[in-house]
Amino acid sequence: MRTNFSATQLNDPALAAAEHELRACVHCGICTATCPTYVLLGDELDGPRGRIQLIQGMLESGAAPSAKVVTHIDRCLSCMACVSACPSGVNYPRLIDEARAHIEETYRRPWRDVLLRRALGFVLPRRWLLRWALTTARVAARFSWLVPEPAQAALIVANGLPRPAPAKHFAKTVAAQGVQERRIALHAGCVQEVIAPSITAAAIRVLTRFGAQVTIVEGSGCCGSLNHHLGETAAFARHANALIKDIGDAPFDAIATTASGCGATVRDYGFLLKGSKVAAQASEIGAKVRDICDVLLDLPLASPHSVPKLRVAYHAACSLTHGMRQDAAASSILTKLGFDVVTPSDTQCCGSAGVYNVLQPAIADELQARKAQALAALNADVIVTGNIGCLMQIASAVRTPVVHVVELIDWATGGPQPEALRMRLSV
Repeated sequence: MRTNFSATQLNDPALAAAEHELRACVHCGICTATCPTYVLLGDELDGPRGRIQLIQGMLESGAAPSAKVVTHIDRCLSCMACVSACPSGVNYPRLIDEARAHIEETYRRPWRDVLLRRALGFVLPRRWLLRWALTTARVAARFSWLVPEPAQAALIVANGLPRPAPAKHFAKTVAAQGVQERRIALHAGCVQEVIAPSITAAAIRVLTRFGAQVTIVEGSGCCGSLNHHLGETAAFARHANALIKDIGDAPFDAIATTASGCGATVRDYGFLLKGSKVAAQASEIGAKVRDICDVLLDLPLASPHSVPKLRVAYHAACSLTHGMRQDAAASSILTKLGFDVVTPSDTQCCGSAGVYNVLQPAIADELQARKAQALAALNADVIVTGNIGCLMQIASAVRTPVVHVVELIDWATGGPQPEALRMRLSV
């Protein structure tokens, strides 16, 4: 498509990159059928093609967008399904992220919205503060009618999460059992370590059990993904730089993540930090980032005992399918270990999408209900996924136990049975 940026505007690397993606779009509309918000709402401006037009107008003018434009941009889940569908190879996330940064810089939101977004961007990446906030939310939920409307959804989501787990401190480096075959850096993030540290523990056990030395890398305790998708570029850069410093120049064979939402962002560090002092190192790190199951494909996994032939419903997170593009590994491993793996007919987003279920609760609830119905139809013994946001979103809507895929792999290869599954199988 044609663009009308000035030469001065194109001196800005971010705008130049955005123009490149805009020019690649041919407005064919193939992406619309894959977009959850377009399918739900039926509005052209709530699909990728319509949003691209809004983004072009906003970035070319350089002015603050209207409330209508912001509404349609805010409704985007960043699920990246349109990226997989696009025949022209448009990197839509780079457009929507630039749009969000522009909105954050130029648009004046209602003060209640500003307060909520600032709170999410400040609290969630800080584990100690998140523990306090989740504990407080359980009390505050009883008085939710006293809370401003934008914050009510945050209280509902927080109250539905597990109680914060006590702070768990993992050794910086854990030696491989037997002969060391790999050196793996394992990323420990923010929210997951507060509400489900058992996931990281399971990943460490599986990796070391089959010959990998594991080094925990965490930086400031957050990769910056949450701030990035809120348009908070400075906060994102601080977290990203801290993680890059923590990873350093150690010759790791891979950098594994158990949260694909984090993985999709870290893989793009090279682009997101272009022009910075760490750009080259960021690119090298991004190239080594892999989902935990993709890393486990390289290891000689085996089960020391027979496990029940469970029917396992696998929900592939959007960030894993369309962002990291490594969704096939989990099904392959689970099948190899003797599980009967099935997938839901609804392959669209579950509605979690980072903090989307807090900021856009009505749409998130519809997507959650659709996903829950599709998973329930599979009559599975357990549901597994590879992203903490999806896990919590789905678990709050189904009766079937939901666990992280690495927890099931850990159990099948000699580790403890996941608590949620133990409760189900004991009935």
